[in-house]
Amino acid sequence: RDAEESSKVRAPTVMKTFEQSLKSQKTVKCMIETRGEKPKEKVKNKKNKGSKKEGTEAVAAPGKASAGDKQPSAAGDREELTKDEILQKNREEFFKRHMKAGEKSSKSPKPEAQKEKGKKPRVWDLGNSNAKVLDYSNSATNGSAEACPVEEFDPDTALGDRNREPGRLYDLEYESDDEAEEEKVIQNPSKPSAKKGGLGGMFGMLKGLVGSKSLTREDMDPVLEKMKDHLIAKNVAAEIAVQLCESVAKKLEGKVMGTFTTVTSTVKQALQEALVQILQPQRRVDVLRDVMDAQRHRRPYVVTFCGVNGVGKSTNLAKISFWLIENGFSVLIAACDTFRAGAVEQLRTHTRRLNALHPPESHGGRTMVQLYEKGYGKDAAGIAMEAISYARNQGFDVVLVDTAGRMQDNAPLMTALAKLIAVNAPDLVLFVGEALVGNEAVDQLVKFNKALADHSMAQTPRLIDGIVLTKFDTIDDKVGAAISMTYITSKPIVFVGTGQTYCDLRSLNAKAVVAALMKA
Repeated sequence: RDAEESSKVRAPTVMKTFEQSLKSQKTVKCMIETRGEKPKEKVKNKKNKGSKKEGTEAVAAPGKASAGDKQPSAAGDREELTKDEILQKNREEFFKRHMKAGEKSSKSPKPEAQKEKGKKPRVWDLGNSNAKVLDYSNSATNGSAEACPVEEFDPDTALGDRNREPGRLYDLEYESDDEAEEEKVIQNPSKPSAKKGGLGGMFGMLKGLVGSKSLTREDMDPVLEKMKDHLIAKNVAAEIAVQLCESVAKKLEGKVMGTFTTVTSTVKQALQEALVQILQPQRRVDVLRDVMDAQRHRRPYVVTFCGVNGVGKSTNLAKISFWLIENGFSVLIAACDTFRAGAVEQLRTHTRRLNALHPPESHGGRTMVQLYEKGYGKDAAGIAMEAISYARNQGFDVVLVDTAGRMQDNAPLMTALAKLIAVNAPDLVLFVGEALVGNEAVDQLVKFNKALADHSMAQTPRLIDGIVLTKFDTIDDKVGAAISMTYITSKPIVFVGTGQTYCDLRSLNAKAVVAALMKA
């Protein structure tokens, strides 16, 4: 009640009228600023460098001016402008201290100039937003030596081993000391070890022997379980490891063992034989023989490379080109990867390097490798068809078709790949897969074959004919991907990539791979 009574006693505050405010004392003329023209007060204020004392005096000045009722309008305008200028100058000094700007900035920038400047998009020095620059369709460089000038560089960086035999495809090599020692122990089981004394060595040797009795599933299960885990640890797909152990168990069940033979050695021997048989399919791909056969029919031998992203299709295509050139065959590379940035330029660089290693002067004036390119964003099947026609007219022996990497689950891209293969009918379809994968190898191959079958227009669809196994030098003895790929497709591994130089291309040695796989 006291608060209510006191509020009633107090008179309500009355707002000032417009006539009583400072704004009413300003004329319209003093508030107009002409563009590009500065008031005299601003110019005078710029000449005086602001100090803290001047700033405080200038800030206090408007208070005095507002106290007087008879202050002229021009003086009030001067005081307000001075206050704004001091604030602006303090801001600029603050930014200079912290940003350490080299140049003196304007103390009162024009707001109109900022609006005119605006925000401009960044333009890169080597970039170009015009898609026509990336289109090589109308260029006349395809098939000409000027398109791929000879490049000078150190051959050792591209060849590696200079003592190799030119044109020869060496086998994979693998030596296992453990295997040799184990074979000696199995061949001489009756001789006790010198390190083990007397009866202890004899009983240790006889442990686990199953003299003259047939093997049962119960005898093999513990050994097969260990073998399965060993195969999975070596990068063999889990599903395939189980199937391999099952097939070995069915083969050995009921078999009568020798007197001095262990279950472990018997199962291991049977598994080794099964693995070697898997890595040596019935149909062997002989590329050189097939190229010579195509030469007799006066047509180019066409090879198409496909696979997922980043497995090394273009790099191993260049290695195979080098191998074919050293065997006396001319190669046309078709740049059908029209999607990945830099794909055409990568093949162009390889072409220059290969022409530098094998110049036309060494082959009777004939350019041994050329690049057929049409730029980016074009239909890959159409480019491949044009390249094959061009190779037929120019007398090339081999056409290597490089395609864009694609995941096996991407239906539109798999449809495009099936179209390219169906339209151009290549002699050899190579799937490029890396040796680093495990279970993924089975998924990739199954879905690639399924997509080629589903999207093909022919009654008998064209599937994968062979495998190029890349990055084999990065896996040590975990070579299970080779087993997984050949087991699931029954197709041979035609080439194995083992390094970074053009000479790092090998043929598969089944016994060497199995020796690495069975190494403990």
